[in-house]
Amino acid sequence: MNKISLYFKESFDELVHKVTWPDWASLQSSTVLVLVASVIITLIIFVMDLISKQIVSLIY
Repeated sequence: MNKISLYFKESFDELVHKVTWPDWASLQSSTVLVLVASVIITLIIFVMDLISKQIVSLIY
């Protein structure tokens, strides 16, 4: 039980004192970047799906 308690104490200490958290502006820019990349990848997959659907419908 002592090892589990020590693990949680050390984890909390590391999260509070050793981890460098991003500032608000950096967090916002990273979030926007992820959203834009997700939309672009979604559109690419959508177009690929439409093209493959057309090709398959031509074959059959």
